[in-house]
Formats: sequence, structure tokens, C-alpha cells
Amino acid sequence: MSATALPSRQEVEDLLYREAALLDEWRLDEWLEMLTDDAIYQVPCTGVPECAARNTLYIIADDALRIRSRVKQLLGKSAWAENPHSRTRRLITNVRIPGADGDGILVTANFAVHRMRYEIVDTYVGRYEYKLARFGNELKIRERIAILDNEALRPHGKISFIL
Repeated sequence: MSATALPSRQEVEDLLYREAALLDEWRLDEWLEMLTDDAIYQVPCTGVPECAARNTLYIIADDALRIRSRVKQLLGKSAWAENPHSRTRRLITNVRIPGADGDGILVTANFAVHRMRYEIVDTYVGRYEYKLARFGNELKIRERIAILDNEALRPHGKISFIL
């Protein structure tokens, strides 16, 4: 893909809104179909900007195999932290397409994910950084990084679902 063949913002927004709906509706198998075979999903540590550096520990750093394993676990009965699963509502805003990087389309968006579980509502706020790939007329997610603005995961404690 050339750097000049960028998708429209509406096409990208449709993809991100569909992804949010699939995750909120716990349709994780369908969400997997939105990913490329070499997809990456990452959540860097919180609190300080240098956490996004390559030499720091990530909260989540999954390759395609680990993403599929995570989904299988979340959909199974063995994921006690998500059985029954959390209810979530994702709000996606400020979608931007800053350009391309090789054959990848760079996209950023802000998010708020509200997680309801056991009468407690936790809110995660931050920005997504995506690298999308085009396959024919279809856009797929090659890389998805969720950068949290939360200074810490407390009182949340952990992220047992797909942010």
C-alpha cells in the first residue's frame, strides 16, 4: 500500500466502532477475524511516559498466538476473573489518520472503557495507536496499542479483559 492511498476517516471509524461493539458484546471470535495473522496487542505500563519505551515491562504484550489463546481462555470456563464476564462499554473519539508507515496505515483514537462487574464501575481512559493493513477492500488490525492515561491500575487491580 502506498502512503497516498489512505482510507477515509469514516471507513476507519466504522472499523473502530465495529471493534468496540464486538468487544462490548463479548463476540471475541468475530473480533479475532478483524486481526491480521501477525497481529500484536499491547498495553504499556501506566504512570510515566517512559513506560512506552521498548525496554520496559508491558502489562500486556501479545502476539497473534497469545491473542488467540487469551480469547479462548476468556470464552472458556477457566477464566475465573471473567466468569461471568464483565460488562463493558467503549467510547471511541478523536479518530485520526496521521499517515502510513510502509504498508501499514497509522491510526490514533481516544477511548474510555467502562467496566461493570459486581456493582463496581471501573473506568479506563487513554488512547489507541493502531497499525491497519488493507486486504482488498477490507481493513484489518495489524497492531493495537492501548496507552492508558490512568496513573495506576488501582483500584482496578488488573485488566482481565481485552481493553
